[in-house]
Amino acid sequence: MNRERVIATAVRLADTEGLEALTMRRLGEDLNVKAMSIYNHVANKDDLINAMADAIFSEIELPSHSDEWKPAIRKRSISFRDVLARHAWATTVRDSGTNPGPGTLRHHDRVIGTFRNGGFSIEKTAHAFSAVDSYIYGFAMQEKSLPFTTQEETAAMAAVMLAQLPTSEYPYLAELTADHVLKPGYSYGDEFLVGLDLMLDGLETMRDTDQAFE
Repeated sequence: MNRERVIATAVRLADTEGLEALTMRRLGEDLNVKAMSIYNHVANKDDLINAMADAIFSEIELPSHSDEWKPAIRKRSISFRDVLARHAWATTVRDSGTNPGPGTLRHHDRVIGTFRNGGFSIEKTAHAFSAVDSYIYGFAMQEKSLPFTTQEETAAMAAVMLAQLPTSEYPYLAELTADHVLKPGYSYGDEFLVGLDLMLDGLETMRDTDQAFE
């Protein structure tokens, strides 16, 4: 047993049963060792969760400095969302502000460098990084909270909601449900790229303006 195996096992446990199921005793059972022996590899549970967050960041495709900033950040953002979909618990953990691991640091440095090489000032780089990641985390959390996962489940739930909805009282909600959500092939996840592209276009406008942002 080593630190890498402990972390990988903890990630699998959180993936399948949720972060609340992650205890040292349960982790020891999955590793087939006594819980106390885990402390030879992680200092405590906080250290374990920080390491798990770092492992998640290591899965995200780093933006390539050979690409223009916008397609590079777009690809990285899509990868980030895919990683959060695989590890739904990670939306509540994020990265440690006090003890980030090498994967997290490498990821952040590359994203910052992509914006800086793309002509963003230091201040606007901070704005852009915060805006993009807030959007990704927010969308992932929204998807996680939805009571449906497939197009069929979405359509069935929308049909039930529409049948019970007082359309005269909520006309625009009824219109959106009937004329958009219930259309064949609708998937809430498709909204991600629309919002992401709007975000990137807005950041490009911000980069190219002399306006100060506070």
